[in-house]
Amino acid sequence: MATALQDIHHSPYIWRGKEISRRNTHFITSEINSIDQAIGGWPLGALIEFTSKQVGVGELSLLTPALRKLSQQDKWIALICPPYIPYAPALSTNGIDIKKILVIVTSNTSDTAWAMDQAIRSKSCSAVVGWFSFVTEKILRRLQLAMDTQETLGAYFINTESAPRNVPTPWRITVDGKYDQTIINITKRRGGMPISTLATTHPAIQECCGSV
Repeated sequence: MATALQDIHHSPYIWRGKEISRRNTHFITSEINSIDQAIGGWPLGALIEFTSKQVGVGELSLLTPALRKLSQQDKWIALICPPYIPYAPALSTNGIDIKKILVIVTSNTSDTAWAMDQAIRSKSCSAVVGWFSFVTEKILRRLQLAMDTQETLGAYFINTESAPRNVPTPWRITVDGKYDQTIINITKRRGGMPISTLATTHPAIQECCGSV
């Protein structure tokens, strides 16, 4: 019995509360001071859920600095089912190599989930970002399982009212606007307690509104 417990204890699939799993020790800078200081940037190898009251008003700008850095790699950046066609001049102006951008159009949740899953598992994408109008816990478990063995930036955006109440994703972030600020709340994160009200006036969030 002791040996069995030791095997479980040393398993890489066990999360030990406040300990951040070694699978998720790598982060990429968000270039948003409040985010980088609080958590070190956006995690790689873990699915991130972004919820907001309205999707399609420039939320991709939150990831723009990370995508700029990732576009320097010899891999694709997959944008799956964006609500609007990405505005190439805005992406290019923000330093993203648009030759690395792969836009995948889908017609339903199942196809979006399948495309995200395949893009993650292909190991040919440095980032996989999707948009859902609706998603199930089963789909999210499958996507997180795919992310577990990757060093990929994986994220999806969904309207707050459509997001599942209980999600298996290790990171859950809510985004809201207030005057000239974007208010970010990290309501769930692997290896730590939630963090409330990280305000940012990151200019790209304002500049790219409606470009995705």
